[in-house]
Amino acid sequence: MSTPYELTGRTRQKARTRAAMVAAARELLAEGVDPTVEQAAERAAVSRTTAYRYFQNQRALLLASYPELDAPSLLDGDAPADPAERLELVTERVARQLLEHEPELRAMLRLSLESPPPGRGALPLRRGRVIGWLEDALAPLRGRMAEPELRRLVLAIRATLGIEALVWLTDVGGLSREDAADLMRSSARTLLRAALADVDGHGRQRPEG
Repeated sequence: MSTPYELTGRTRQKARTRAAMVAAARELLAEGVDPTVEQAAERAAVSRTTAYRYFQNQRALLLASYPELDAPSLLDGDAPADPAERLELVTERVARQLLEHEPELRAMLRLSLESPPPGRGALPLRRGRVIGWLEDALAPLRGRMAEPELRRLVLAIRATLGIEALVWLTDVGGLSREDAADLMRSSARTLLRAALADVDGHGRQRPEG
């Protein structure tokens, strides 16, 4: 495996250059621009040749602007076992990320709606990571709920918790960003409570088979 360019020689200077490129990309995203490597390089006063040593393409640049992207879980090692408590932690962190990375996520949403849409691999911020985080949060419900019902619950919560919902609630619904985040989290709680009430009301669900 080759060593990343910024980890070889003069690492402090290279770290500063890379950070400047990422900061420039975020500035451009905040301005409504889907930044290319060249655009970020120009904003950061970095030569194009140097810029491509850090980021081979736009995908790599956007990936660097959202470092939480590849996290397999948003829960710590000492996370609670109660699914409601786990969901609270995950939705709080997802909501915080939405607010902190809104420009990047809006850019990915715009790209995903292009016609024809870019290939799935070209949209690093649109890879279903929230679904994985929600599945991890609700893992204690496996066995208590049938897998199809648990999957439906995860998807229902995801439909209320993401950049799509944030855009609608703020741009169309007129809520502040903070109120929108609170409403998304409240909807997630409501969906979980309803699912658990259904399980408790009908007895333990049996997996289909």
